[in-house]
This record gives sequence, C-alpha cells and structure tokens, in this order.
Amino acid sequence: MYARIVGTGSYLPEKILTNAELATRIDTSDEWIATRTGIRARHIAADEQKTSDMALVAVERALEAAGTAREEIDLLIVATTTPDNIFPSTACLLQEKLGVHGFPAFDVQAVCAGFVYALATANAMIQSGVAKCAVVVGAEKLTNLIDWNDRTTCVLFGDGAGAVVLRASDEPGILATQLQADGRYSSILKADGRVKQGSIDGSPYIHMEGSAVFKFAVRALAEVAEKTIAAAGLQQSDVDWLVPHQANLRIIESTAKHLGLPMEQVIVTVDRHGNTSAASIPLALDAGVRDGRIKPGQTVLLEGIGGGFAWGSALFKL
Repeated sequence: MYARIVGTGSYLPEKILTNAELATRIDTSDEWIATRTGIRARHIAADEQKTSDMALVAVERALEAAGTAREEIDLLIVATTTPDNIFPSTACLLQEKLGVHGFPAFDVQAVCAGFVYALATANAMIQSGVAKCAVVVGAEKLTNLIDWNDRTTCVLFGDGAGAVVLRASDEPGILATQLQADGRYSSILKADGRVKQGSIDGSPYIHMEGSAVFKFAVRALAEVAEKTIAAAGLQQSDVDWLVPHQANLRIIESTAKHLGLPMEQVIVTVDRHGNTSAASIPLALDAGVRDGRIKPGQTVLLEGIGGGFAWGSALFKL
C-alpha cells in the first residue's frame, strides 16, 4: 500500500513586503538581502489572520485539485511553529472550520522540517491502514515571532500555507522518507519564549546564528537526501525535481550541486516568499505542480531542516 499525493494547494497573504520597503525601516538594502539570501520579497499576514485561516484556504484548494470532498478526509495533520493558541491544536481548529469531525487531527512541531515530518507520519498511517485519505498542511504566521529591529532575522521570514491530499493506492506514491534530529544544536536557532503565569518568560523572537546554521544545513541536507534516494532503491539521476525548504538560495544551490541536479530541476520560491518555515515546501510544491513543471509520473525529492535541529526528506512519484 502506498500513499499518493493527489492534490496540492497553497495560500499567500495579500500584503507583500519588498526588500526596498524594509530598507526604509532598518539599516539594510535590497542588494544586501538578495546577495546573502536570494530573498526579494515576502508575504505578511493581516493582523486578524490566524494560522488556521491560511491553512483553510490551502486545504480547500488542495481538495479541489484532488477532486476530493472534505467529508472523505480521515486524517488531518498540521505542521506549524505558530499555532493559533497554546491549545487546542491548530489542526482541531482547522477541522472545525472545514466542518468535518470524528477523525484524528493533530499538530506536528519540527519547525522548518515540520511538513516532511507530518508527511512521513501520514504516509505511515496510510501504509498501516489507519487512514485512507489524509490532508497534510504546513502553515505559519512567522511574523508573530519577528523582531522588526533585528536585521539579521526580520529580512528572512514570511507567512503562508501549503497543503497536500494523500490517498491510499496500490500504485507507487511516497517511496521513502528519512527523519533525523539532534538537540545538541538547539541553541543556534530558537525562539525561547514561553508562557508563565500570564506573561512571556524568555525572548519570544527568533534567534539565529546564521553561519553555524548554514554550515550544518548544507551537510545535513546532502546526507539525508542521499539516504532517502538509496532507501527507495534509486539513483540520484532518477530524481526529476528537487523541492527544498526555502530558507536561503545558497543552501538550495549547494544541495542541488551535491545531488548533481541543475537548478533548472529545482523549484525555487525563496525570492518571492522568503522563509515560511513548515509552509515553504508545500508552497513550492504547489507552485511547481500548478505551473506545469512537475508532471504526473515524475520523481520528486522534498527536504527541509529547522530548529531543533530537526531535518528530513521524502521521495515520491506524483
């Protein structure tokens, strides 16, 4: 039994914040940001928009693309670092907004690797017969965690949501997944804030040691990609498309080079979206599917790494 991706969908907030606009607020420039990250713009959610609101639109679009009714869903997993509330889970709130109930709905927190973690979980549950039609979402309102006076982080992140519909199938779908984590590196990418007696204890903002994150990410993503391809019994040359986490263009280019893939076979949205954490992979996947680059029958490699450190990869046939 395989889990096949049968529909993709995404949502980006209407407001777009360009590098040039950021340069009017802080000491930076479009050239400085673009040269170091590849980012030119990012989408910013409205104050009243919640993570579940963005997720809802992405799911509705994925269901439409899959030709699937919401009543057919029997598993819902939301990957997010920015839930609507402390609890209940964003998945439960999204389930209510979809108007369906009675099946498992829960959140996964693995930051930028969250979508791959959630996808691997849904894949295992479909393979084991627990579910037949799963919806997996990556959704983030990262601007809630940004210090707009910190130019090392505020230029990097944006908001958005992406979703996929998975169905049980006898035909190959998800071929292999690999998940890894190493908590020894938790201090170099984090947001320490926690609620304590009605107030925030620690910093609620994203902290990142950019150089250390870059070095770790390049090595870890290359290794996990190789392991995933090998686990599927394939060669690197069998991969048609790489859909990576959209954090930094230089990391993406380095990973593609390691896999022997030209950038023409890599889906890149970081220039328009910035880093949307758990939403970045499904946003990029939907972009590649909807513009016709990623076609049915092709082999696609997903990979992402985030705070924790947590990282992972998934290989599938569309």
